[in-house]
Amino acid sequence: MRALSLAICASVLAIGSPIEADAQATPLKIGYVDSQAILQEAPGATEAQQEFDRQMGTFSQEIEQMGARLDSLINAYQQQQSTLLPNVRQARETEINQLQQRYQQRVDQMGQEAETSRQALIGPILTQMAETIDAIREEGSYHYIFDVASQAIVAADTTLDLTQEVLRRMQEAAGVGGG
Repeated sequence: MRALSLAICASVLAIGSPIEADAQATPLKIGYVDSQAILQEAPGATEAQQEFDRQMGTFSQEIEQMGARLDSLINAYQQQQSTLLPNVRQARETEINQLQQRYQQRVDQMGQEAETSRQALIGPILTQMAETIDAIREEGSYHYIFDVASQAIVAADTTLDLTQEVLRRMQEAAGVGGG
């Protein structure tokens, strides 16, 4: 998709003349949006980010506690290592290794949970954004609408930026006043 977008942009720049979309000489109409700006200002985005941050705070606390326990166990072992009997030393090393493995597994699990949570919170906003962009594309007879946040555009006429229109419609749909 990105390669196709770049190829189209490169073709437009290289040709330097209007491109015809079909045999009836309909000019190609292109617009663009900034999905990052939309996601920052979309109705519900602030609440979704706050909920995600709240959940991540809980995850962070758990990880910090596990990490502190692991560090404490390692420090105690290092201080006592020379005085421990070989079988006790082996038992402590095994305990530390097991705790390190559980710690890493929990970190990985929380990362997956965080991604799942992020998708659940932002998914409806992304769906609404896609539907709104598609409606604008259809109503405005745009052939393509690019996303500058994905860096698929090398240069663009700012009069083609539909970001504020998408935001305005999403806010209207959510019953939020705005700009």
